[in-house]
Amino acid sequence: MMRRSLFALVLVCVLAPFGGLASAQDLDSLFHKGMAAIGAAETAKGERRDELLDTAIGSFREMLVAQPDLVRVRLELARAFYFKGDDDLARRHFEQVLVGPIPEPVAANIRRFLNDIRGRRRWDFNVGLALAPDSNLGAVSGDDIIMIDTAFGRLPFTLDQPAEEESGIGIVVWGGAEYQVPLSDRVRLRAGADMARREYERSNFDQLFVGTHAGPRWLLDAQTEASVLASARQRWLGTAPDSRDLGVRLEMAHRLSKSVIVQPQVSWHGRRYRTEARSYMDGPVWDAALWGAWIVTPTVRATLSSGYARERPRLRRERNRSRTVDAGVEVLLPLGFTVGAGAGTRWTNYESGWWPFVKDGEARKDRTRTLRASAHNRAWTVLGFSPALAVTHEIRDTNAQLHDYRRTYGELRFVRQF
Repeated sequence: MMRRSLFALVLVCVLAPFGGLASAQDLDSLFHKGMAAIGAAETAKGERRDELLDTAIGSFREMLVAQPDLVRVRLELARAFYFKGDDDLARRHFEQVLVGPIPEPVAANIRRFLNDIRGRRRWDFNVGLALAPDSNLGAVSGDDIIMIDTAFGRLPFTLDQPAEEESGIGIVVWGGAEYQVPLSDRVRLRAGADMARREYERSNFDQLFVGTHAGPRWLLDAQTEASVLASARQRWLGTAPDSRDLGVRLEMAHRLSKSVIVQPQVSWHGRRYRTEARSYMDGPVWDAALWGAWIVTPTVRATLSSGYARERPRLRRERNRSRTVDAGVEVLLPLGFTVGAGAGTRWTNYESGWWPFVKDGEARKDRTRTLRASAHNRAWTVLGFSPALAVTHEIRDTNAQLHDYRRTYGELRFVRQF
């Protein structure tokens, strides 16, 4: 049933209505229309200026839906977004153009645009909605037999109430906002909040996350910035408060070259659970991650990340260390299609004390592997948003009985395009 549901979502996302490839004459007409609109917007004001920029954006967008490798068109689209103040989209397109076959004077001008975007940044918003099918909501093993060491050797025992796999389709809503106050030419004060809500038919699988942060951001040079943020996070499971984190995180971003960006992050939080029944999980949590993006061509983007995490709760056997590696790629295709794929692995080692789940009381060791695929059609938009399907298959292998699982989950979400 779950596989059929995911296949149906693929059909909804991919088989959206779209037109054929535009002719050379059509592309030429659209380009002149967009350029004329940008030129007229330079002297217009207020709503008329926005209308002209929207016309330019619509013309350039239609051209890139048909042929995403048109570097000059992408440059003009980036400029239109810049003039309209939509800096996130402007930056993304400028970065794609920067790796294309462009003269050095054009590249230098793009770098000036990017520096200006970074300096004038004030408000950031994000919001999203998705349908989220999941073949194994609780990430349970589904096994009903456990092997236990006895005086007569290792014998099988059947559980009275084994955990059963449950599937379902939920609703996911997320959003966030941040404002930056200029303190000087190179220093900003950041303050923001984020939330995410995941809700299923059965409330025990519902989740709610709320987080806030505040702290300074330094523009160290034209390629580097750093932030130190106080951080507070609260999570609910079902309808009950679950845990609360208070701590600090360090964020950095550095442009290694015109096509490579790296973003290190380190954080520490003190975690406290809200119920006495789970207070044994109280303790500090450390995280460190390094994320990098390589814009291979204006139509191909690759990402690579690695991370390390450590949890030291009061209960010794729950203390663990994790290492992660993840890689992905996204490709813009003609006819408006964008496809992506990725894979990741997480290794988690726990301390001893896992008898009878682990033979002879040895330390528990998990390995979790994920495979991802995504697709959407940029030609099908509603108010600038396109439906996108992302599907993930996850497998955890472990030496701890009843803690392995298989699950396939996905999201049919709406993403901002162009």
